[in-house]
Amino acid sequence: MVHAVKIEPAHFCEYKSGGKLFEIRKNDRPYKVGDFLALNEYDGEAYTGRCTIAVIIYILDDPEYCKTGYVTLGIMPCNVSSHEIIQPEIYKRLEEKNSNE
Repeated sequence: MVHAVKIEPAHFCEYKSGGKLFEIRKNDRPYKVGDFLALNEYDGEAYTGRCTIAVIIYILDDPEYCKTGYVTLGIMPCNVSSHEIIQPEIYKRLEEKNSNE
């Protein structure tokens, strides 16, 4: 599933530069590991037209660490090098998890 979400320019740039590998979001969608985030840059008034895609690799929704109604999503860029290095193991775990449900 792809979740289209807004992201402020400063956070968009941090993600694109590799310095931000998480998103804190309202838990108002059925986020699952393996889903994708379409991060659409929004400057507070309008979309800028810049977008990037990330895959959710971890979800923290423990109330001890997250504000009620929010989740922290561990995310990773969707590009060739990350798929080649990391993605096969993530997708293997996802397939195992989904087959057990």
